[in-house]
Amino acid sequence: MSIKMHGSEKALLLKEKFMAEIARHPAFKLSDIHDLSKDELRERTMEKFASMVYFVTNESLETFQLRMQLIGIADPSFWTRFGVAYGLFLGALRSGATPNQLSYWIDRGVLGLNGVIGCFAMTELAHGSNVAGLETTATFDRGSDEFIIHTPHLGATKWWIGGAASTATHAAVFAQMIVDGKKYGVKTFVTQLRDTKTFTLMPGVTIGDIGKKMGRDGIEDNGYIQFTYVRVPRAHMLMKHTQVSRDGVVSEPPLAQLTYGALLGGRTSMVTDSSNSAKKALTVAVRYAAVRRQFSSGKNELETQLLDYPIHQRRLMPLVAQAIAIGFTGLRLQTMYEDMTQALDTMEPSDPNLHDILDKLKETHATSAGLKAFCTWACLDTIDKCRQSCGGHGYSAYSNFPLMYADFAVQCTWEGDNTILSLQAGRSLVGAWGAAIKGKKLAPGVAYLNDSSIRTAKSNSSLDLSDIQRAWNCVAFNVIKKAAEEYVALLKSGKTKDEAMERCSQSRFIAAKLHTIGYIFRLFKEAVEEMEVNEESKMLRTVARLYGLWQIEEQQGYFLKYGYFDATQIDKVQENVDALCAEVRSVAIPLIDSFALSDHIINSPLGKWDGSVYESYFAQVQAANPLPKEHPYFNRLIKPLLERQNEDMEDPESAMGLDDELKEMEDDRKGE
Repeated sequence: MSIKMHGSEKALLLKEKFMAEIARHPAFKLSDIHDLSKDELRERTMEKFASMVYFVTNESLETFQLRMQLIGIADPSFWTRFGVAYGLFLGALRSGATPNQLSYWIDRGVLGLNGVIGCFAMTELAHGSNVAGLETTATFDRGSDEFIIHTPHLGATKWWIGGAASTATHAAVFAQMIVDGKKYGVKTFVTQLRDTKTFTLMPGVTIGDIGKKMGRDGIEDNGYIQFTYVRVPRAHMLMKHTQVSRDGVVSEPPLAQLTYGALLGGRTSMVTDSSNSAKKALTVAVRYAAVRRQFSSGKNELETQLLDYPIHQRRLMPLVAQAIAIGFTGLRLQTMYEDMTQALDTMEPSDPNLHDILDKLKETHATSAGLKAFCTWACLDTIDKCRQSCGGHGYSAYSNFPLMYADFAVQCTWEGDNTILSLQAGRSLVGAWGAAIKGKKLAPGVAYLNDSSIRTAKSNSSLDLSDIQRAWNCVAFNVIKKAAEEYVALLKSGKTKDEAMERCSQSRFIAAKLHTIGYIFRLFKEAVEEMEVNEESKMLRTVARLYGLWQIEEQQGYFLKYGYFDATQIDKVQENVDALCAEVRSVAIPLIDSFALSDHIINSPLGKWDGSVYESYFAQVQAANPLPKEHPYFNRLIKPLLERQNEDMEDPESAMGLDDELKEMEDDRKGE
């Protein structure tokens, strides 16, 4: 089962090797991270760099990516910090540099951090997801053959730039390119930030630290950068797609869609990370639920395991199914991404398959946007539900849930705000609908839109995998149709294309959500149906049915609205989900074990493999919180409180004799 979860025996064995290595590495000590300060976390982050530099320069890209996947589960802060240098900065070079430019920067030490430490300067104080709206400028000076990088106002300050505040020597700066007064859109420019010998800031560069964040405090120095007329050589503009000659002649790419490819890698990795992080949280919650006993049932002397309560199975088993479904989606998406990258790298404008490749690229780009959004949302929700399922102990920092939640929350925001990405996916689906009604054959991910008969399909009540797939195709078809028809109606009413898209944004969002859930189910279903029939694959089919039916139950309004199920059949869906939760519960512990996460990686006493929950929890709390020999503030605060004397307060009325005086005054009035 574990081999199936990881895609291959090789991947699983490598993971086991990596877990053993980092468990023995002093810099990857995890048990004390809940009690470290921000500065201590940042220092430890840098301690890990040396070992990772060794691996990145000595391992194959495939092996190193698997290593970083595991580190992303164990230490998201370091994964992010290292990813800035190797995933984002180096990724920008790989996707945007010409072959000679890439060789130039590798020769200058990008891989080994011996000469260049990079950061990724895209987002700005007033702009994030809207990359096209970035306001930093790069103006070409033909006389000196240089670009002048400039921050024109406060809102254009580069913000949230990991590694900028005190580590990076260079940045991949996203800026609006201006040549002879004409804007050509956002391009990327490698800009030096610090002198590599003295580490002092380069002329015109202003840098600061943006301070403490919600989570990932181990991320080294998220900073801001302002450029004041900073000059960089023309050759520092990455020119794989757009070129600028010595004479200022701009050559735009014949196929602007080629730049999509650079975005797919990050989104693909975030789908996989969503599955891995959810599995980490679920490992803790399910193991705890198997150990924790609460309330007795009937004549049983022992209290009942939480995991035996049907409602607790309902809390956790669908989330287990979802994490597994997203995991298989991530595996297949990675293969698609690698195939796409290879096709893009070798494709020429005269390629006879050009249009098919571009259509698939656009479809994959849009699908990856929806997957990134809904998978990261699902994971964040899973972490908090796991925390709640562990009761009061889940609220302890040592459960690791608070840190998991704080560290993962940013995934819903960076590399595109989830709502914006969902709308991008919805926009693409509206476009796919338009192509389908014109008779165009669509890419596999949206091919169901070519089958108009699915719109009125009805369930055969089998609730098997095929029935579930038809159900998702039916509702996705209908919600996409609704969004597209809204869009067309708005155009006919006189709205511009952009206005019409904005007005139907809610319908686009719903279309993206239902299409994405159905897409995850389809990839999971295809994966399990390709497996040899044995006990493991049979159980995974059960898990796939649970995922598909639970999501139908969660979104049942749409299935009723479009008539795929009637009310009686929805009741049957609920009954099946109940039964499937109980069935998956019977193998819950070995299923969780197949996630292959060591105690060191889990870093939670509540999720110990051997079940020593209370002993481990008590020992960690006791070790991390020794009582001081002297109370730190007894003499200053507590003692004065305990020993204070209640002073007798003077009664001003008695001191004045006011009551007697008032009585005399009253008597005098009566005497009158």
